[in-house]
Amino acid sequence: MLLEILLALVVVCSVVPAVLFVVNLGRYKLPRFGNSEDVRVTVLIPARDEEQNIGACLRSVLASREVDLQVLVLDDDSADRTMQIVLDVAKGDGRVGLLRSGVLPRGWNGKQHACWQLAQMTNAPLLLFLDADVRLDPWAIARCVATLRKKELALLTGFPRQITVGFLEWLLLPLIHFVLLAYLPMGRMRKSNSAAYAAGCGQFMLVEREAYFGCGGHAAIRQTRHDGLRLPKLFREHGYSTDLVDLTTLAEVRMYHTAGAVWSGLTKNATEGIGSPARIVPFTLLLLLGQVVPLIAAVMCVLLMISVTVVGATYDDPLQIAAFFLLIGLSLVCSFVPRLIAVKRFKQPLKSAWLHPLGVALLLVVQWWALLRQVVGRPVGWRTRTYSSGTGEEVG
Repeated sequence: MLLEILLALVVVCSVVPAVLFVVNLGRYKLPRFGNSEDVRVTVLIPARDEEQNIGACLRSVLASREVDLQVLVLDDDSADRTMQIVLDVAKGDGRVGLLRSGVLPRGWNGKQHACWQLAQMTNAPLLLFLDADVRLDPWAIARCVATLRKKELALLTGFPRQITVGFLEWLLLPLIHFVLLAYLPMGRMRKSNSAAYAAGCGQFMLVEREAYFGCGGHAAIRQTRHDGLRLPKLFREHGYSTDLVDLTTLAEVRMYHTAGAVWSGLTKNATEGIGSPARIVPFTLLLLLGQVVPLIAAVMCVLLMISVTVVGATYDDPLQIAAFFLLIGLSLVCSFVPRLIAVKRFKQPLKSAWLHPLGVALLLVVQWWALLRQVVGRPVGWRTRTYSSGTGEEVG
């Protein structure tokens, strides 16, 4: 009886996410063309030690078409040539402005403080918070502005194409799209402003200025390390509509360049997402049963068949065994199909899809490691700053 219950859970935990993933693919669309020239957009870029990125980021933004834009960069106490590069670009284009951050106040996360300062320096009706490592297609901003206005949204966000090179990059980062589309009911998200369906990407967030300041903006989430989730949630808590679009062909980013950076980057805000105390156990069960166990069970089935054939034994109930094997096979297929579809749709590495169970298992290790760090009070380091894992305050 216990085996039958476990099998049923494995089937449900693999089939349901696969079905939801396929359904969501039709809902997760590119932003469409529309009227975008009659509204001003200020692109706000917080930059801390971004000399490798800021020049290319600015050039891509300044190449934007059919949009009236201004660009403000805040140099957040960089120790490299970030500020000089921005000044050089600004000399050739009057749309670029440079600000310097003040001292990080107590109780603030560095990025949130930078974004809050930037937002207060413009009166443009639309604000685009953009990470310095993102590169935009010339039509990205115009299409997102048109979509935000047509849908009457207060916040529009999307996930750029993830450029992955190193082993941990291509193993773990493509899981962003899998987790998003396999576990977020987008249809329900768009019918409701419930904060329970909040989702977003801090690398690209287009917001209405009035709504942003109406809900408190980054000042209201000053301690978070996960503005991609917390800002859409804040908007929804105040009754504003938010939505997601597919930016795969309109933006790209390489988030991390080393294995250590991947690990640090994923653990720094894990406890505000899947790794939170309230979510980690159910998500662990869902992901293990639906994405890892099917492969283990399939291997065991194959070994069983081989051993039975070798010794010349027979099955007591062939039909029951056949049904068991078929259900395991169904679960295995459903655990891999979304990732194989994502290879083409989101331009992801095929090898990442084939190693999907390993990636999921390692992702869960990251979540539990982050939670353990928080429980024991170990600080979180990022961008040469160190924060308390519990309160988010800078320490040291």
